[in-house]
Amino acid sequence: MTLYKSIYQYGEAEYIVEKSRFIAHAMPVASLDEAKEYVASVKEEYRDATHNVPAIIVGAKQEVQWASDDGEPSGTSGLPMLKLIAGEGLTNLAVVVTRYFGGIKLGTGGLARAYTASAKLGIEAAGVCDVMESALIRYEFDYSYLSKLQNMAGSGMGTGAGQWKFEIVDPEYSDVVRAGIRCLAEDEGEVRGMMTNLTSGQAKILSEEKNLIRIRL
Repeated sequence: MTLYKSIYQYGEAEYIVEKSRFIAHAMPVASLDEAKEYVASVKEEYRDATHNVPAIIVGAKQEVQWASDDGEPSGTSGLPMLKLIAGEGLTNLAVVVTRYFGGIKLGTGGLARAYTASAKLGIEAAGVCDVMESALIRYEFDYSYLSKLQNMAGSGMGTGAGQWKFEIVDPEYSDVVRAGIRCLAEDEGEVRGMMTNLTSGQAKILSEEKNLIRIRL
């Protein structure tokens, strides 16, 4: 089950209008504090820029929303970016658009369009994803089961019909095989049953944990 939509990774994009250069930075974050730290780092790196306009949304239901115009006319930059992000249904991300003024004023409407377009390009560069809960079970089992297990696994996590259910993580080879089996939490029962059937109940569970995983759309 999808917990929320976010961005897959850091994304950066550049947009130029009327000689002004806009650089969008989009970063996935886990908390408001992490988001603010990221905004501060961008402002420090681009401290020679005319403006560094941030927009942040955090929380599985977009509970925390914050933006600043960073010196641009009120409501022309941060708020339009925030509305874009919220309208896309995204959360747990920070977007900062850096502007180097090119000498030509864009007007309030032009500014809103430029910042919105820049933020959209940054998000597209980062990629949109579903964030879901995953289960990681580390097993110990005999080599005789390895080949069949590898054939049953796949090369990417998916949720649609016909897509594979698990991946093999960090295998170790000694007198026996020790490897993690990672799957979506909703598939955990099925994957546990598969391992039991495959190894006739001989696979030994060494550890179990739950994590969040990003599934790129």
